[in-house]
Amino acid sequence: MRNRPGRIVADVVAALLCLVMAFPIYWMVNTSFKQSRDIKTPKPKFLPVHGTFQHYLDAVHKPGFTTMLSNSLVVTTSSVVLGIAAAFLAAVAVARFRFAGRKTYLVMLLIAQMIPLEAMVIPVYLMFRPLDLVNNLVGLIAWYMVFVMPFAVLTLRSFIQNIPASLEEAAMVDGCGRAKAFWRVTFPLVAPGLATTAIYGFIQAWSEFIFALTLMHQQDKQTLPVWLVSFNNRYTGLDWGAWMAASTLFTLPALVLFLIVQRKVTTGLVAGGVKG
Repeated sequence: MRNRPGRIVADVVAALLCLVMAFPIYWMVNTSFKQSRDIKTPKPKFLPVHGTFQHYLDAVHKPGFTTMLSNSLVVTTSSVVLGIAAAFLAAVAVARFRFAGRKTYLVMLLIAQMIPLEAMVIPVYLMFRPLDLVNNLVGLIAWYMVFVMPFAVLTLRSFIQNIPASLEEAAMVDGCGRAKAFWRVTFPLVAPGLATTAIYGFIQAWSEFIFALTLMHQQDKQTLPVWLVSFNNRYTGLDWGAWMAASTLFTLPALVLFLIVQRKVTTGLVAGGVKG
């Protein structure tokens, strides 16, 4: 009872912060359903009283949507799957084995995280151009896989280190080899970490704009973040309704994946705690 006033204050502050952070998302969705005449009115309307789906139809029928959606799905899925797989193997090596240069490797991963992506645009472009990876989805997949890996290796290493090696040793005593013991005992417990890292990788690759714009000059090779810029026309101005509708559609895949994987992460953590 003595802590009740402080708890109420903390709950109120947390609720206010959630409202502040959620308001831009609410306003984006709200604007996407408004009539065009209601979007630029001096008096803001917090509910789309006379709502319309026309902005979503305009966004979907805009040239390049299907192609760029396909490109985004291919690039994001490929880079996340390949990057997480490679990062997982590297994390296992760093967490379970002692070898020369291990600490140096970890330090280099931390340094790689400190380098801003904007500083890498020109070097990556100059490196990819002689290899014919400019205007090539393979080049974009390779780069997304590279910049996701440092964070993925460090995150997965922490998950693997938290799993006692004695579990694998017990399985090996029961007749399993090292590889079989790892895949049957340790890997299921690392699944929540893989899901968490996959969410990060998906969001980073799905929303990346600078490299998609720099490396992909041809429209049929570009991704959805570049497509969003096309709503700003130098002659007609910015179509706010269609832009907000396109932005809402753009956020849906990441939101749906997060909700699905979040449930799996919770289930995996509980299952791992019971098995432990």
